[in-house]
Amino acid sequence: MDLSFSPSEEAFRKEARAWLREHAPNKLPSSGSKEGFAAHLAWEQQLFAAGWSAVAWPREYGGRDASITEWLIFEEEYYLAGAPPRVTQNGIFLLAPALFEYGTPEQKLRLLRPMAAAEQLWAQGWSEPGAGSDLAAVSSTAKRTDGGWLLSGQKTWSTRASFCHAMHGLFRTDPDAPRHKGLTYFLVPLDAPGVRVRGFARLDGDLDFAEIFFDDVFVADRDVLGKPGDGWKVAMATTGSERGLTLRSPGRFLAAASRLVELYRRRRPAAAHDDARARDAVIRAWMDARAYELLTLQAVTRMIEGTPLGASSSVSKLAWSELDVRLHEAALDLMGPLAELDDEAPSGADGEDAAAWLKGFQFALAGPIYAGTNEIQKNVVAERLLGLPKGKD
Repeated sequence: MDLSFSPSEEAFRKEARAWLREHAPNKLPSSGSKEGFAAHLAWEQQLFAAGWSAVAWPREYGGRDASITEWLIFEEEYYLAGAPPRVTQNGIFLLAPALFEYGTPEQKLRLLRPMAAAEQLWAQGWSEPGAGSDLAAVSSTAKRTDGGWLLSGQKTWSTRASFCHAMHGLFRTDPDAPRHKGLTYFLVPLDAPGVRVRGFARLDGDLDFAEIFFDDVFVADRDVLGKPGDGWKVAMATTGSERGLTLRSPGRFLAAASRLVELYRRRRPAAAHDDARARDAVIRAWMDARAYELLTLQAVTRMIEGTPLGASSSVSKLAWSELDVRLHEAALDLMGPLAELDDEAPSGADGEDAAAWLKGFQFALAGPIYAGTNEIQKNVVAERLLGLPKGKD
């Protein structure tokens, strides 16, 4: 694993840092409201116009042909600049890797550039009322018809689906096949006849989730990703991106750990025993963020050598999700009573800081659940990486 950066990579970092420091917004309203989502969308369109939306993609699709290492550099600079979370992530970071691997040339030309330009927004349609981390239990169906398929069923916990134009997800096309067979991956326009999207609020009040209902929704053959029946294979390519490399880059946590260190310096507890406890929590968070960076660089090295991530993406998911919770717990502990302030609290340096940490903590709590619960990921690691036997019911 090479931890040094080439002169061209350092030049890339310098260019990205200069642009982000000049253009990144200081603060945007939450993307969970219509107004906030529109503000985030405008920012991402600005990113695309400057060539920073999908840096590692080929230029013909709106990227700048950067390497995966340069993408990590950009992500680190993005979060160090305090730039906002991406509302296009379900397309750019999850669907796009599967499109590059399984998409037809026509699908790539039709879908990737509008995705990078934040003109076509994608939701992920995986979870169902009876199928969450057990993705193979999906029961929504797709039946053959002239020129395409008729989709029926329900998806839930679909992030930002209320604001999106299309959805990518699994449907069962052969009900008699084994659980992991007979599944097909579809790209579904959310304005198609028979689709109904019902948004609902999260615990923090953001309207970020939605249920999606399908009543004989026609989807053309050209919107099947991969071959019919190969949906599980396509989905596994997406989960590798979701749990591993692209969804949660180290830059996100390195920036948060740096902010945590500064918070400790400003609000260091007076009592010695409280200070020792707080200091240990801050040091661990900082070390874990660095460790996750090294874990990711190891994964990048393997990818460059042509080795698929496979089940090792579950290790990454466990690392970043548990780190995120501990990091924000340490911050709220330092904030003391101010940790209860939300984003409607009176303005002021401490109040605004506390509101951001509280918001981050609320979101971090979902990390061990989405992208496959951590209990499931531990089973994957035990069985597929450590070779341990499956547990008995």
